[in-house]
Amino acid sequence: MTLKQLENLVEIDQDLTDDAYGTYYDKRTIEQLLNYGLIILDKPPGPTSHETVAWTKRLLKIPKIGHSGTLDPQVSGVLPLGLGEATKALGVLLYGPKEYHALGRIHSLPSKEKLENTIKLFTGAIFQKPPQRSAVVRQTRIRTIHELEVLEQKERLLLTRILCESGTYIRKLYYDIGEFLGPGATMIELRRTRVDQFRESDGLVTLHELAHAFSLWEEKKDESKLKDMIKPVEYAFSEIKSIIIRDSAVDAMCHGAQLAIPGILKISPN
Repeated sequence: MTLKQLENLVEIDQDLTDDAYGTYYDKRTIEQLLNYGLIILDKPPGPTSHETVAWTKRLLKIPKIGHSGTLDPQVSGVLPLGLGEATKALGVLLYGPKEYHALGRIHSLPSKEKLENTIKLFTGAIFQKPPQRSAVVRQTRIRTIHELEVLEQKERLLLTRILCESGTYIRKLYYDIGEFLGPGATMIELRRTRVDQFRESDGLVTLHELAHAFSLWEEKKDESKLKDMIKPVEYAFSEIKSIIIRDSAVDAMCHGAQLAIPGILKISPN
């Protein structure tokens, strides 16, 4: 299997590579994956994202894990975790969109036409001020709502799907929609179903499943389940352009040299 970012590359030159240095992404051991791997966790409602990371560190018995995109305690869903050195790759995921499914209550029932028009108004670039209880400075900023769709309505209850820019507050979005409608609105429940290329439909890992898989590997040396749960760090870069460079250029770049054209073997098109 070839990584998505390495497909259809434009070849500029050819050269040999020494397999003695490094390990192919699909041939890494569990020990290597625990330092260069990703886990797409299904965060349960209740704990903070920080607590979830702390529990995962204790489960896997490793000192360093990071997460991409904080979820409020009562919010569940996709929480990408970077293990060890893979924490450095998590910042890439902030450039991609995030998808949420939210359940909210409108304080009084609007007409169908007014609701549809309001939903359209809140699609695209919007102004948003973070809520009082937030981890950032409360300054009005622009965020993009790529898609806002009402999946189901039962009287004053609305189930919506929101595809939006990273850093959008969905609870505040519901509040603002309610203010525009007049009587107000409140978000009841929220689940994140996508972070960039990682989707809920692709399969998530729960803490219980992770604990069971790790104990199988640690006690019975059965790595099959754990290896399925930990993705190579390269999966985080599947949506960005790639360059393959010569072995001889790697050491120079690691010591601060700039990459020149003679050091490039393949490059993404366009």
